[in-house]
Amino acid sequence: MSATIIDGKAFAAKVRGKVAEHVARLQKDHGITPGLAVILVGEDPASAVYVRNKGKQTLEVGMASIEHKLPADVSQDELYALIDRLNGDPQVHGILCQFPVPDHLSETEIVARIDPAKDVDGLHVINAGLLATGQRAMVSCTPLGCLMMLRDTLGSLSGLDAVVIGRSNLVGKPMAQLLLGESCTVTIAHSRTRDLQSVVGRADIVVAAVGRPEMVPGAWIKEGATVIDVGINRIPAPERGEGKTRLVGDVDFASAAERAGAITPVPGGVGPMTIACLLANTVTACCRANGLPEPEGLTA
Repeated sequence: MSATIIDGKAFAAKVRGKVAEHVARLQKDHGITPGLAVILVGEDPASAVYVRNKGKQTLEVGMASIEHKLPADVSQDELYALIDRLNGDPQVHGILCQFPVPDHLSETEIVARIDPAKDVDGLHVINAGLLATGQRAMVSCTPLGCLMMLRDTLGSLSGLDAVVIGRSNLVGKPMAQLLLGESCTVTIAHSRTRDLQSVVGRADIVVAAVGRPEMVPGAWIKEGATVIDVGINRIPAPERGEGKTRLVGDVDFASAAERAGAITPVPGGVGPMTIACLLANTVTACCRANGLPEPEGLTA
């Protein structure tokens, strides 16, 4: 078997297209423009690039992009005062603070300060609790993107055996909750799971989010299973020259693609979905704030 490659770039473009259509309807029918506020603290180069890409894509779908760049030595009180102002601004429907932040600031406390209804990263404990109890929540962007791709690839997920490798608050735990919501039979595994090979080997769906390069060999994958590889790991690539590296996932792509029915590549799989789902969450938050129907196909 040779797996179907799930093209994350193409799928993310389709999601952004749906977002743009909904934004246009909100503007035409209700005079509302969804607004996304992003806070960048310090001068981390990777964070700056990511924030710039978020702003560019936000504007491309017709939403308002509000960026706040703060110095690395900003005080906790100053940052909290900004978040409080954004919480109270009716033109702002989504708020996120780009992580990492300098050591004197607490990421956990920053997330807790954001209004859960505007927490488009889906990290607030209230949103985690709502998701865990099967209620309407803002869902973390990466798991939401994985769910969208699974639905697109498989249609109904009801009754399928799913294994999530990884137990992080950012991906593993919410991914498991989303799959439970789709009526999958879900196992959460991790690096210390006994006989991980057999656990993975019975799964119709494998979501790998453990952060270990090529930890899952293709021989573990059930014939015809769908594999979603969330891992992004940089490893040495001496064949490209001294000091060169390359990106790989948590799954050995080449061998897994010989057994899987469908698989996401790294790069170009799950990664592009993160910003697309951030935009989707902002539209959803805007609709909820204004008592309007949620956008079809953009929510969990």
